[in-house]
Amino acid sequence: MSSTLMRTVPALRAAARASAAKPAAAAMGTSFVRGKATLPDLPYDYPALEPYISGKIMELHHKKHHQTYVTGLNTALETIEGAKSKGDLTKAASVAPLLNFHGGGHVNHSLFWENLAPASREGGGEPDGALKKAIDEDFGGFDTFRKQMNTALAGIQGSGWAWLVKDKQSGTLGLVTRANQDPVTGNYVPLMGIDAWEHAYYLQYENRKAEYFDAIWNVINWKTVASRFDKS
Repeated sequence: MSSTLMRTVPALRAAARASAAKPAAAAMGTSFVRGKATLPDLPYDYPALEPYISGKIMELHHKKHHQTYVTGLNTALETIEGAKSKGDLTKAASVAPLLNFHGGGHVNHSLFWENLAPASREGGGEPDGALKKAIDEDFGGFDTFRKQMNTALAGIQGSGWAWLVKDKQSGTLGLVTRANQDPVTGNYVPLMGIDAWEHAYYLQYENRKAEYFDAIWNVINWKTVASRFDKS
């Protein structure tokens, strides 16, 4: 791998939190209606990713968990605006952790749904074109990249995400992990993320999360990932 070797959460969390609010707001622009975050529709039915991800998981993950982040984000934004109008900057600042958590949850999941597609359609296989070339150059091949991604996922303590990212300055690819719902910000562009929270797999895989990490590759939408890569 190049200079964008896999980074650990402790080394990057401070920068992520410091710059979370502005990038998160920009990333969520397409899922706001009249200033409020909204739950995005999925481009496929809940059972469409079976047998790799069950319809029940997808329904709960989308309608319950993601909706919770949307609701929490809107509440945090309303609280901040109310505090600002009263000049209560202490109150506004106290809501920052909730803004980061719920805003990050909304951003991360909105990208995640786009990462996925039924195996009978765009899901699975391997990337091609410029993205494939970059993966070959920066990871030594797709199989190596996949193994490193799964290793990063397995190494997450508790809840979090692993992301394929593009460095804005060097243009090279790397892997980063984020705890909880911390979003990818700063010098990295998130291209493809895998949710390692238990709610993403437990109903189907129970404590066998490594099976989930292997299975999800069958429904990765590489066209979407490649599009993000080309535009970044």
